[in-house]
Amino acid sequence: MTGSGRVLGLLLLLAPVAAAAPPPAPAAQKDLTVADIFDPDRGVLFGSPVTGLRWIDDGHYHWPRTDRRSRLTDHLRVDALSGSTEPLFDAGALESGLRGVAGVSDEQARVLAHQASYVMNGRRTALLVTAADDLFLFDFRAKTLTRVTSTAGTEAEPSFSPDGSRVAFVRGGNLHVVELGRRRTERVLTHDGSPEVLNGILDWVYQEEIYGRGHFKAYWWSPDSRRLALLQLQEARVPRYPLVDDIAAAPRVDDTPYPKAGDPNPEVRLGIVEAAGGSPHWVDLSRYAAEEPLVVDVTWSPDSRRVVFQVQNRVQTWLDLDDVDVATLRTRTLLREKTRAWVDRQEDAVTWLRDGGFLWVSERTGWKHVYRYRADGTLIGPVTGGEWEARTVHGVDEAGGWLYFSGTERSPIGGDVYRIRLDGTGRQRLSGMEGTHTASFNPAFGLYLDTWSDLTTPPQVRLHRADGSEVRVVDPNPVPALADYRLGRPELVRVPTRDGFPMEALLLRPPDFDSAKRYPVYQHAYGGPHAPVVKNAWGGTMYLFHQLLAERGVVVWMCDNRTASGKGAVSAWPMYRNFGELELRDVEDGLDWLRGQGWIDPDRIGINGWSGGGYLVTYALTHSRRFAMGIAGGPVTDWHNYDSVFTERYMDLPSRNAEGYRRSSPVHFAADLQGRLLLIHGAIDDNVHPANTMQFAYELQKGRRPFQLMLYPRSRHGITEPALVQHLYALRLAFVEETLLGRGPSAP
Repeated sequence: MTGSGRVLGLLLLLAPVAAAAPPPAPAAQKDLTVADIFDPDRGVLFGSPVTGLRWIDDGHYHWPRTDRRSRLTDHLRVDALSGSTEPLFDAGALESGLRGVAGVSDEQARVLAHQASYVMNGRRTALLVTAADDLFLFDFRAKTLTRVTSTAGTEAEPSFSPDGSRVAFVRGGNLHVVELGRRRTERVLTHDGSPEVLNGILDWVYQEEIYGRGHFKAYWWSPDSRRLALLQLQEARVPRYPLVDDIAAAPRVDDTPYPKAGDPNPEVRLGIVEAAGGSPHWVDLSRYAAEEPLVVDVTWSPDSRRVVFQVQNRVQTWLDLDDVDVATLRTRTLLREKTRAWVDRQEDAVTWLRDGGFLWVSERTGWKHVYRYRADGTLIGPVTGGEWEARTVHGVDEAGGWLYFSGTERSPIGGDVYRIRLDGTGRQRLSGMEGTHTASFNPAFGLYLDTWSDLTTPPQVRLHRADGSEVRVVDPNPVPALADYRLGRPELVRVPTRDGFPMEALLLRPPDFDSAKRYPVYQHAYGGPHAPVVKNAWGGTMYLFHQLLAERGVVVWMCDNRTASGKGAVSAWPMYRNFGELELRDVEDGLDWLRGQGWIDPDRIGINGWSGGGYLVTYALTHSRRFAMGIAGGPVTDWHNYDSVFTERYMDLPSRNAEGYRRSSPVHFAADLQGRLLLIHGAIDDNVHPANTMQFAYELQKGRRPFQLMLYPRSRHGITEPALVQHLYALRLAFVEETLLGRGPSAP
């Protein structure tokens, strides 16, 4: 064989060997960085789940699809069964109309035409948009933009009437209604509005602590669109708290009414007014006057003849469900709730039935459940029951005979979708996979959208029939980037307290864990009443940050003390009138269990928390020697400083519980601080005021206790500006590395 032949033969012999060679090894997994998780421009995309889905009718839902880069939103109408989409409205026509509004630039028009959300009518055929300080109506079919208002002043909290013929809003503290016919008639329904008299709009404490953060609307259309119920809040006696934004050359001062514990609350009135005009008729609440009442919920009966409302005493130890006849203004009490501690207002507590009766959500047994009542307030009996919670009532399919709800019967750290007969029989769990399911039913209760996640799976969306059977996967939300990183596997464990209460905990060990080593611990906590942090659900950026810490060699620990556990109100009641003591005892019991595993360094334990968690950190570091460090964000350090509604619910009035307030407030024990402390606060925090951190810092300085402090300008109770969020987590990481790992900060 010639030389060339031998070479060719060798190549032929080698060829099949090369073809059978194994594929190249996968790239080595890498460690997370703060920039990977939080950099707003160059961060890694760890999933982009479909959110904001809302049913339009029984067969279609609305999908606001936002582009991650441009941050502009397209609004789509989706056929539920097929998944086919079409634009909900012509955004180009809306943008073109907005360009014709004086004072609106082309760029503003583009952004306004692609907002993430709009106020729409019930049929999703028209929307309201605010441009140049006025309201405009965009009609989807006609593709026309028409002016609704032309008066100076902001139109706040606009809404359509149920029949779509009118729009209501609040301007200058007064409630207004505009007819949407050919003649745009605007009527002022109240006339005494001012900065100190609010008609149809809530103040800070009512929205934060009663109706829900961000919900300021305080008027309610009757189902027949003829009347509105409204709250009036009188702020004259409420103390004001100033906050200063120092970034601008001329500092801006926000001076907000804010009642602290024991201060005068806003005085409340409930009114009913005709949409066609006339003066409000005020409901007689005089029998409650001595109790300094709170009106904590308002709704209408389906026939529009009665306004149904909930009233609590100032310290929230009872709750009355009342109604008032619109024609006669006669009131009656349908039921009263009481417990051995406080009574929590329940969201959407009333569900109406065809026979005029209703379903009612109550924690009277210590567990949240559903009860059936006749129209006159006579109890028929419980619909759900047991040592678990029926947390959300989705509604009733009376034709099929089912109540649909979500609850914790399978797991206190998850959430499942259920249905049950109205007589309490035949309960069925509709959701299959363990984890957390959040359901949204169509109007006929024939289909529902289910958003599901668990500890290690980002949210996915599926469409189901009413019996739980799956129709299709709406959004699998794959996250291939997770496979690129060296992640640990979180473990769910149950830890007993010294008196036997089973606490739920989450343990995340370093991915290269070695039981022969001794590891530092980073405990993430909240600790506040009925507010668990341990959930069998995707934790988003917080979960990824905890993975980052584990990669750096830290054991991450989350353990819900009993009062935060979510295991019924009964688990929270023991801390009534005494914040801190029981919570810390349970935290220490959890750490004792962890130390007993044999691979924890007891001299390197840290604790982190924000808001109520920040309070727990400052309390722990002034009342325990277990912690080498703590990171306290936005902490309450003296309960005299926090708002009246939240604080008095759990602590009673300062005048009746002076020792409880003193004992529960870390500011009085600052000289006892043990361990390294990092205090963090938003400089214009209108919820937990910066005064909490300043007062605590002052006492620490007088007690000669070292600490570190970081303030975030233009930030309120949450740090939300993307660059500042990245800075915050880099700061946390650096403090952990310095205090628990004993080394200088690495690259974030």
